[in-house]
Amino acid sequence: MDATTPPVALSGALNTPLDQPQLKHVMCLDSKGLHRMAYWEWGDPANDHVVICVHGLSRQGRDFDTLARALCGQYRVVCPDVVGRGQSDWLQDPMGYQVPAYVADMVTLIARLQPRTLDWIGTSMGGLIGMGLCALRGAPVRKLVLNDVGPRIEPASLTRIGSYLGRPVHFNTVEEAADALWQISSSFGPHTREQWLALTAPQLKPAPQGGFILHYDPAIAVPVKAATPEMAAVGEAFLWRAYGAIQCDTLLLRGTESDLLSAQTAQTMTEVGPKARLVEFAGVGHAPTLVQPDQVRTVMDFLDA
Repeated sequence: MDATTPPVALSGALNTPLDQPQLKHVMCLDSKGLHRMAYWEWGDPANDHVVICVHGLSRQGRDFDTLARALCGQYRVVCPDVVGRGQSDWLQDPMGYQVPAYVADMVTLIARLQPRTLDWIGTSMGGLIGMGLCALRGAPVRKLVLNDVGPRIEPASLTRIGSYLGRPVHFNTVEEAADALWQISSSFGPHTREQWLALTAPQLKPAPQGGFILHYDPAIAVPVKAATPEMAAVGEAFLWRAYGAIQCDTLLLRGTESDLLSAQTAQTMTEVGPKARLVEFAGVGHAPTLVQPDQVRTVMDFLDA
């Protein structure tokens, strides 16, 4: 390093650059015992202003790499792999793959992190977990970002997701996996090949027979496929009550072509409960990946305001 080269900021004893994630784990309780939940931590581990970013149903915490790099100079950014995904354990009881249990895991994580100030960014399922958390009495969240999700989930989106969730798949290469995943994820909106490969690689793990398989427990599909219209109606009523109890500043993001969050539901969310501020992204469905510069800037401006 010469005299004109700026020093790289490091994150303490591990000498890890602040703009690279550290993989950590926290032990959580479930109906059959204990499981480890992995989380990726960016930025200064001594920073007590924490932003937790939680992914969608079949995704994992590395989805937020671009956003985390943008935020980690100012915030400590924590991106969990929700149980059953990524580097986290799989549950013995697949019916444990439901939002109330995920909320309990996140309470355990927050107790580990001990933030002075806490913000939450949740994409799809991660937004539902955030709603459940923020509805609790004494919830510590200052600002909430709901990314293309609300109390009402459109049935057509559940049908679409159920058509591929949990199905056994095998890929010979990362490029083959990227092409296959794009077929079911093109609603995420335009991405460069480089961006899509970066989002794809953490979704994969080596298969015993060679090649790659998806990095989640296929059993996460069990509760989704077990849901009945009656159960969905009860769940929607619960979520509207939860949304109505939220008191923190709330930003609602929506892809204008989303099949999960309707324009009508989004509009209602601006009028009740925390009266979210709505920002929509043209040419995007479910859900914005928070990779594109305009999406990143929207989130940063909201957190900084």
